[in-house]
Amino acid sequence: MKRILYLTFYFKPDLCAGSFRNSPLLEELALQGKNKNIEIDVFTTLPNRYSSFSQGAEAVEVDGNVKIERIAIPQHNSGIKDQSISFKTYFDEVKSRIKGQHYDLVFASSSRLFTAYLGYTIAKKRNIPLYLDIRDIFVDTINDVLKSPVIKIGAIPILKYIEKKTFGYAKHINLISAGFKPYFSTYKKATYSYFSNGIDQVFIDENKRVNQSEARSEKKRIVYAGNIGEGQGLHKIVPQAAKQLSHSHEFHIIGDGGAKKLLIDQIEELEVSNIILRDPMGRNDLIQEYHNADYLLIHLNDYEAFKKVLPSKIFELAMFNKPLLAGVNGYAREFIQDNLGDSLLFFPGGALELVEKLNKYESEEHDPVDRSDFIRKFNRDAINEKMATSILDLLN
Repeated sequence: MKRILYLTFYFKPDLCAGSFRNSPLLEELALQGKNKNIEIDVFTTLPNRYSSFSQGAEAVEVDGNVKIERIAIPQHNSGIKDQSISFKTYFDEVKSRIKGQHYDLVFASSSRLFTAYLGYTIAKKRNIPLYLDIRDIFVDTINDVLKSPVIKIGAIPILKYIEKKTFGYAKHINLISAGFKPYFSTYKKATYSYFSNGIDQVFIDENKRVNQSEARSEKKRIVYAGNIGEGQGLHKIVPQAAKQLSHSHEFHIIGDGGAKKLLIDQIEELEVSNIILRDPMGRNDLIQEYHNADYLLIHLNDYEAFKKVLPSKIFELAMFNKPLLAGVNGYAREFIQDNLGDSLLFFPGGALELVEKLNKYESEEHDPVDRSDFIRKFNRDAINEKMATSILDLLN
């Protein structure tokens, strides 16, 4: 019998990209490993992505060849200090709980580097292979997000050191975005794959039905759902665009995050009345909100790091036959141009450009949105099957 240690800070029923990626991947890995006498221990956290949304989950869950342990972490509001404290709790608890346990492979799915670093410390001490699934380049992101030069001078060299140790040890690294490839060119010990995010079956099923609510205003509805953080920069785009579209459109912003107050401040300063703020909600309710929309919005702040990323939200929104309003740059922009040609692209922070493109679009005739080719190409089940196989190949 062989054993895999599976590390992911977020897992179902939490509401975030890390959860949506790792929950179905684990199911596929367990399925493939079942007949090969492989056991999997998953260490994650109890639901904590949003302080304004909580959903119950078992602290310990056993299902066949999988054991899931969810660690309770302190409440946080998505700030860097809060998240650091929460991660330290997760880090220390995992190290404590695996004492005396034998593993043959460590798999770590990481967006903020430290889950990857946790995987490295465990794998190196036990001299076993490390498979990393990298969902973000944390050093790049933190360099853009941190405002204080003093903190940057102290933090960046430490993060670079951690990154070098972690990526330099890994036997295999999966990069969720091909835009990350140049950044990893110096880490030559690992083999690489590029299994992206994909489309869950629940959204594929939703693509086939039309279920728009009758109870709605006459204004066209633009829906954003997800994190409201500095990285998304909604405060730089939504109030300004909404002000210019006040007679014709309304924005429904669903979510929470560290920059929500900045958004509220901008709404109040500009005296905007056509923005509706709503707390995070469960997936079924959220799906109905997508159906009720006329347009679906995605936006990333104008940071250098975000030119490399491929947001998982793209795959989710693309399953609803509604035009995508996408304020992105770099690789994500290229990806949308190549695969979702019916989208309205504008540059990050470009409120005026968004308004102009929206008005132009609505003055023209368009064929119905059809995402059938996109579904065939990016079905998450197919991606997970290949990725699970690559994990087991490294184990063997």
